[in-house]
Parts: sequence; C-alpha cells; structure tokens
Amino acid sequence: MVVGVLTLEFTLHGNDSLKSKRRVAQSLKQKLRNKFNVAAAEVAMQESWDTLVLAAVTVSNDATHVRGLLQKAVNMVEAAALAELVSDDIEIVTL
Repeated sequence: MVVGVLTLEFTLHGNDSLKSKRRVAQSLKQKLRNKFNVAAAEVAMQESWDTLVLAAVTVSNDATHVRGLLQKAVNMVEAAALAELVSDDIEIVTL
C-alpha cells in the first residue's frame, strides 16, 4: 500500500478576515476533491488571515501513480491562482 501526502502552503495577499480565507480554502479543497478524488483539509495556521496550509491525501498500490496524481494537483492549484502558492511538498509512504 502506498500513501501519498501533498502539503500546500499559500499566502493570501490582501485578505482581511478568516471568513475570506475559509472561502478560498473551501474552493481549493473542493477542486482537489472533485478533480483528483483525494481527501483534502486545512491542516495548520487555522487562525492566520494570510497563510493557508492544505493537505491532500491519496492511497494506491503504485507509487508512480500517486506521485503523478499529486503533481497534477500541484499544477492545478498553481493554475487556479486563487492564492499565491509558497511551497508544496509531496511525501510518499510505502506500508
């Protein structure tokens, strides 16, 4: 079993409230879920107005498939341009 974890950190320029941040977070999570069938959640910096950290997780029996899927997810969120992507990290765990 191969588990892939994608961590994405965004900076939200000009954001003025947690409500605005949640709107961006919900949109990105829904796009990830709909397009890539991954589990997605906000995992850190929940009280910060200008920083958003999301994680997406998938499970498969093929590490190449997992890495490719998560890389496509990175490309999609960069193209969505809802927030500035500061960093991304793909971690593959084989169990």
